[in-house]
Amino acid sequence: MPNPIIIGIAGGTGSGKSTIANAIQADIKDNITVITQDSYYRSFDKLTLAERDKVNFDHPKSFDNELLINHLNMMKNLLPIEMPIYNYETHLKTKETILKKPSKIIILEGILIFENKKLRDLMDIKIFVDTDADIRIIRRIKRDLKERHRSLESVIEQYEKTVRPMHIEFVEPSKRFADVIIPEGGFNRIAIDMVVTKVRSILTSKK
Repeated sequence: MPNPIIIGIAGGTGSGKSTIANAIQADIKDNITVITQDSYYRSFDKLTLAERDKVNFDHPKSFDNELLINHLNMMKNLLPIEMPIYNYETHLKTKETILKKPSKIIILEGILIFENKKLRDLMDIKIFVDTDADIRIIRRIKRDLKERHRSLESVIEQYEKTVRPMHIEFVEPSKRFADVIIPEGGFNRIAIDMVVTKVRSILTSKK
């Protein structure tokens, strides 16, 4: 098998990155491995839970990008990886991991994957999902209440203190590195079709 194609999908919280990834996977109908940057949060095990609750998880330094880069390079060399599992309630990595095997296409999804040049250089296609802030915050509230068992007050407080400022400082500026900008997230069928056509073209050239 030739070296995998790495597709980076970035965008703000709740922008629809996973929707785009799922749409690409459904259209390509091939073996696709999805890697999430959220799985590579640093484990702040030396801090108390109260101290970990105050960490700015929307800053680039909160991610273990060194490990992520190493894992992507392994997959480019057709080696499997053990992707970390992160517990969002305790802000710690668990002892368990998820085995990820290399495939023809690897999708890397995360809010800050374009902020890091070494990560960008590993990508064959870079997609930025551009969605209005009001839609993104509503989606984040729904997700955090349901999946991460947080209170509405804590979600709003985090959004005001770190999510919005870090989006303005780091996420939004990284849009300039994208090859494709998709407005309206997963509802933009034309943009998704264009990406799928490009991916198929690259796959054909690598045969």
